[in-house]
Amino acid sequence: MKRLIKKQVLIPVLAIAILVGASSFKSDFFEIAKQIEIFTTLFKELNMNYVDETNPAELMDSAIKNMLGELDPYTQFLNEQDVESFKINNSGEYSGIGALVRSYKNKLVVVEPYQGYAADKAGLKAGDEIIKIGETLVADFDDNAGELLKGANNSSVEVTFLRQGETKTATITREGVEVDAVPFYDMIDDKTGYIVLSRFNQKASKQTQSAMQDLKGQGAERLVLDLRGNPGGLLSEAINVTNLFVPKGELIVTTKSKVKKFNQEYRTKNKAEDEEIPLVVLINGKSASASEIVSGGLQDLDRAVIIGARSFGKGLVQRPLKLTYGTQLKVTISRYYTPSGRCIQSLDYWNRDEEGNAVRNTKFNEFTTRNGRKVWDGGGVMPDVTIESLKTNSLIGALEDNNIVFDFATEYFYDHNFDSVENFSFSDGDYSAFKSYAEEQNFSYQTKTEKLLEESINSDDTLLGSEVQEKYKDLLFAVNRGKIDALDTFKKEIQKNLEDEIIIRYFYREGLYKYYLNHDDAILAAKELLADSNKYTSILN
Repeated sequence: MKRLIKKQVLIPVLAIAILVGASSFKSDFFEIAKQIEIFTTLFKELNMNYVDETNPAELMDSAIKNMLGELDPYTQFLNEQDVESFKINNSGEYSGIGALVRSYKNKLVVVEPYQGYAADKAGLKAGDEIIKIGETLVADFDDNAGELLKGANNSSVEVTFLRQGETKTATITREGVEVDAVPFYDMIDDKTGYIVLSRFNQKASKQTQSAMQDLKGQGAERLVLDLRGNPGGLLSEAINVTNLFVPKGELIVTTKSKVKKFNQEYRTKNKAEDEEIPLVVLINGKSASASEIVSGGLQDLDRAVIIGARSFGKGLVQRPLKLTYGTQLKVTISRYYTPSGRCIQSLDYWNRDEEGNAVRNTKFNEFTTRNGRKVWDGGGVMPDVTIESLKTNSLIGALEDNNIVFDFATEYFYDHNFDSVENFSFSDGDYSAFKSYAEEQNFSYQTKTEKLLEESINSDDTLLGSEVQEKYKDLLFAVNRGKIDALDTFKKEIQKNLEDEIIIRYFYREGLYKYYLNHDDAILAAKELLADSNKYTSILN
């Protein structure tokens, strides 16, 4: 009798659940259809009746981007050119001039010519401002003018650029460019190998494996894997790189989504290259996404000691979905979780502050690694050993955002000479010159204290007399003065960024990595730790 009662109760409950689910789906579908119809009629009437001629394509592009901007910065509409760039980033191969450029409203700035490629052979330098490509003025080009630098192998393009106030031209013959995932590897000492993994394209795991094998052939008995500045890339390659150090069948990542088919567990599929070799992984605030999957996974499995500074904190997974006319939607489909179960997503894009900015997570949940060590979620991967010179803050961010370090390095390059990276030095006098340069640029950034003071000064609160207002102004002036003094407080961190930028100007990226081997704080700390097997083991246990 009891079983019958249970069945009688259960069937209506299930029926209600199905009806609610179905009605919810119908409600969502109706709301979507309704909003699309409203937008379609609005768009049509706007283009037909607006007082001036409109550009439907530009209006729609703006509408789509503004809509997606309400979600997160990784959910993006990709037009046909964007789709091609996306493929290039993943494959690591394209045809062009071989240089990293940054796009501005009326110019392109060469950030880094790749050693031995077309732009380098034509004499372009970091800091050159490209103002004309062929017959096209960059200032008059609506889209990303950097696309004009790409083209078929052996085709030529003339560029006009400004260098130190002088207009120059160069004819560049385009060629195939291979973007290596591992741009450098070498021995730090006779027993310690060093591998730089700069991106997770389709070459990442194979090139890392090849570098490991070569270094072990040279006598490497321990290894440093450098993921600093690596922005991520392919999830599959993150799994494969981790698999080089852990056995087949290990859980590395779990993804969770509202769409059931995107809820997946990703495990290693191959035999490890080396499960025993002592390993240090270097990270910093620009190590993101796939870099955090590797560093977080190896940390959770107690397979490596993580050294450096807290990583970026991107715990979201994107997938490109095909649309019409060759376009795509790159959409965030899920959050990912490391083996211990933590999501390291740092910014909450779905709960924003009054100014519409994503809120940074401040409450962290505790998890444990395989050996029982404490780790936390919600704020990137925290290193086991912190290197002070790799830390960042609002001042360092402002110097980067305002190109103060980059522009100073350009000026420095044309005023100094070094015949080899071994002879490079950046003196206290050089740093004083940088401080003066930074003050002259009047670069802007606002601290939280400064913002509160300005709001108080500009408020209509009549209870604040003129004397109090003046005190606030004095305090605001002191805060501004303190921002300049902070250039001394954070000298070590800023000077590292300066040295990195300057060395690349003279000796390219390879020269920087060679300089690192004997001068970089994180590498020296990793070398010392790996040489002390007891200390290395004690950290992991």
